[in-house]
Amino acid sequence: MFDKFKKLFLYLLIIAMAIGFYFIYNYLQPKSLSEEFAQGNGRIETTQIDISAKLAGRLLDISVEEGDIVEKGQLLATLDTKELDAKLQEALAYVEQAKQSKNYANAIVTQRESELHLATTNYNRSKTLYKNKSIPLVELQRDETTFQTAQAALVASKAQVISANAAINAAKAQVETIKVRIDESKLYSPIKGRILYKIAQNGEMISSGGRVLVALDLMNTYMTIFLPTSQAGLVDIGSEARIVLDALPNVAIPATVTFVSPQAQFTPKEIETQTEREKLMFRIKIKIDSKLLEKYFNKIKTGLPGVAYIQLDSKIPWSESLNKLPKSTLENSVK
Repeated sequence: MFDKFKKLFLYLLIIAMAIGFYFIYNYLQPKSLSEEFAQGNGRIETTQIDISAKLAGRLLDISVEEGDIVEKGQLLATLDTKELDAKLQEALAYVEQAKQSKNYANAIVTQRESELHLATTNYNRSKTLYKNKSIPLVELQRDETTFQTAQAALVASKAQVISANAAINAAKAQVETIKVRIDESKLYSPIKGRILYKIAQNGEMISSGGRVLVALDLMNTYMTIFLPTSQAGLVDIGSEARIVLDALPNVAIPATVTFVSPQAQFTPKEIETQTEREKLMFRIKIKIDSKLLEKYFNKIKTGLPGVAYIQLDSKIPWSESLNKLPKSTLENSVK
């Protein structure tokens, strides 16, 4: 009797242990999403922008350090402009010289107009006198020549005024060119972001197009994942997504699909069977919500690993774990 009870107890114990192991195994296994969601591993990335010098010159001052937050339009670095400043003064002097040349040309025009007026009067009088046979033909011809000469001189003097105007415009254009070059010797931030690297140091010679700084466009923060053909074909640009970082496993960051690669990655050399086609992977870019980036601008860090989830069917709601959005996002949705 005791042996039967012992055997029964052992059987029940084995069954209980099997059931326990089953539940423990299923509990420890990662919860898989339904087929209406796609997921992939990736890292937080941010667009890098090279801040380069258009002109060659000596780097005079860099006013930022690596890690600094910068605003759009903020002055970041300055090149030495002593030579350009001297050329600017020279060009301004040419402008003044050209203006004086124009004044002189205008004075000549006034003189030529006066001479033409006198020559016209004399010529008209000579024609009248010649008709009355009061003067010889030679005197009429002399006054006619003087009249024609005065006309030509006036035309030439007006041409000098036009030339002087052109010289003034050319000198002013040279001034503006030098001013632009002086302005281009100052490097401004094209975006609101964070300085990642200082490529050059104060006092170094920078070549034309040489990099000085590298900045991160934090408002363009995203994650890149790769999905197989079966899922990538169902992803649309604008599809809603969530990003869960390893560092913040209890927060689902709202995001949107902004790019689906038109070409597959890891493509086999020959694609003949369905199995080979399933090996194709497509690059997907998922951008984090801009309002959220603005809210936590100073806390954005690149390189953090995590998992991105994409909603393939907008009618299927997110699971509870992927609906734990940041507080600021929830507040905006309520408003």
